[in-house]
Amino acid sequence: MRSKAYNQKKIVIASHNKGKITEIKDLLKPLKIEILSTDNFNLKEPVENGSSFEENALIKSSYVSKLTGIPSLSDDSGICFSDLNNEPGIYSARWAGKAKNFNLAMIKINDSIRKIKKPSYDCFFVCALSLCWPDGSNVTVSGKIDGKFTWPPRGDYGFGYDPIFKPMEYDDTFAEMDPKLKHSISHRAIAFKKLINLCFPSLKH
Repeated sequence: MRSKAYNQKKIVIASHNKGKITEIKDLLKPLKIEILSTDNFNLKEPVENGSSFEENALIKSSYVSKLTGIPSLSDDSGICFSDLNNEPGIYSARWAGKAKNFNLAMIKINDSIRKIKKPSYDCFFVCALSLCWPDGSNVTVSGKIDGKFTWPPRGDYGFGYDPIFKPMEYDDTFAEMDPKLKHSISHRAIAFKKLINLCFPSLKH
């Protein structure tokens, strides 16, 4: 990792996930720069064959930055359940299948946990953010938030596994929370604060 202040006028979000793009755009608003996504360049997704969230995030950011010639910010995130040996983890999106059907993925998780004797229901979200420049230099950080599995799914906000995740010390799931609250406490927000400290010193509060 090479720490480097960000002073560009554009940034590309290396994602096709509309939910992630929306959240990242909200986090990037204070920068007052042009925010693009891979959809603007009709890029295919790279093969994510890393062994960690951080490795997969860097794969995506370096791939997009190299092809566009613009600094790229990527996100690799997922949910881990203690009762399932921290699965699905880096395979969270794959559990939803090619159709990205997270309803089926959540049912699969519930069915798996129900087979566990005396489950703890402990779980956590992880987000790795990687900011990569065309010259290959990058800053990659991660954030984590602990919570509890809840069933049935609750809430209409958010995306992915948000309806079954209740962060510690809160009664609502991520999908029930006001988006502004979620964006202020989430794993993505925690990772973004680290990124600000390293690359956006002018935004420090």
